[in-house]
Amino acid sequence: MTDVILSSVSASRRAFFIRSAAAGATLALGGCATTMQPPPEPARDPRLANLEAMYGELPDERFPVPALNFDEVEPEVLRRIVTYPTPEYPGSIVINTRERALYLVLEGGQAMRYGVGVGKEGMAWSGRAHVGRKAEWPRWTPTPAMIAREPDKNGPWAGGMPPGLENPLGARALYLYRGNQDTLYRIHGTNDPSSIGHSVSSGCIRLINHDIIDLFGRVPVGTPVLVI
Repeated sequence: MTDVILSSVSASRRAFFIRSAAAGATLALGGCATTMQPPPEPARDPRLANLEAMYGELPDERFPVPALNFDEVEPEVLRRIVTYPTPEYPGSIVINTRERALYLVLEGGQAMRYGVGVGKEGMAWSGRAHVGRKAEWPRWTPTPAMIAREPDKNGPWAGGMPPGLENPLGARALYLYRGNQDTLYRIHGTNDPSSIGHSVSSGCIRLINHDIIDLFGRVPVGTPVLVI
């Protein structure tokens, strides 16, 4: 009988200690909840905020442009001002196809640098020209060479592809001329930001849509262009 009572007491004491421990834990947690402050938010890198402003959503475009997914591009292709000594006049465009970069020459030995993707047509052409025509949301028509090279992909658009986010020329195009002759060389946007900074199967000089929109607004018809 004594063993039963002791056993019963022990069980009661165990239950008391369990209840006491639980209550203590609850009080401790309650104390933490009232005294702990949320960790401070890390300081926001102003460079990131600037990039988000430069490459954010463009809802007012004829075809609203989504914000750039930075995971799709390398940081070095993003638009920025760099030191760029050159004999070319401010306002000129210099395209370095090997470097995969387009420079808009500024005053004071600087330039706005845009990363570009270079297609086969772009690699095959060099020299001087000028912007002979500009177009917003241009229509795209593949060349006979592009159709012959990729008939399944480009053949259906032999009569031209309407403008839009899927159009390979993207949001803007600058058409390069020599005198009054169209060189068939284009500086344009793209529907594939991941191609910027690389060689691509076709096309001329492509920029991120945000960048071609920016460049388009900075250069008038007649702007001299040097392709090296």
